[in-house]
Amino acid sequence: MSTTTLTGQSFESTITAGGIVLVDFWASWCGPCRQFAPVFEAASAQHEDIVFGKVDTEAEQALAAAAKITSIPTLMAFRDGILVFSQPGALPAAGLEQVIAGVRALDMDAIAAQLAQQSQPA
Repeated sequence: MSTTTLTGQSFESTITAGGIVLVDFWASWCGPCRQFAPVFEAASAQHEDIVFGKVDTEAEQALAAAAKITSIPTLMAFRDGILVFSQPGALPAAGLEQVIAGVRALDMDAIAAQLAQQSQPA
């Protein structure tokens, strides 16, 4: 699967559709972003069950601000609509594979229970 361009209109529906969604926040002028792009593209071809989305922070400034992006590239991972990973910086291929393996291994029932407990009033 190739990467998908995400916009303010498509971001929410994409991350809440279920499954794993990896989002690369980037800009064309950013050297580390250009370095990470082929790694992200290659991973998207290897993991067809994962949605790989890209947000151009120049074109989608409001979305980048809403996501509290302060450094690019920033990689975010969502699983079943829940943000489970967020880290700035370009990852090498092995690092991206570690993130993917970690997200796949998460016990989402336990995470959902923990979030529900945190949202209850004290």
